[in-house]
Amino acid sequence: MIGGKGLVHVSTSDLKLMLSRLHRGQLGCPVTHDRLVIAGLPQLVDKVDFLKGLDEAAVRAVLVAVIAERSAQEQRRS
Repeated sequence: MIGGKGLVHVSTSDLKLMLSRLHRGQLGCPVTHDRLVIAGLPQLVDKVDFLKGLDEAAVRAVLVAVIAERSAQEQRRS
């Protein structure tokens, strides 16, 4: 995790891509460096450490919540 910031340093497009790979079964849980690389997400290896050790349901919940919150913030700005 970068400075205790959770997913702040991960783009929304990368979060959506990660969620997509998870839904398709291309990203296994618990999330590890190797699994991220195999899923074609090497750019996230050092950015999603706090997701490691979580089961699939928890990873999905976190990703969906963060994506939803960012979408709501974007709508409020418009």
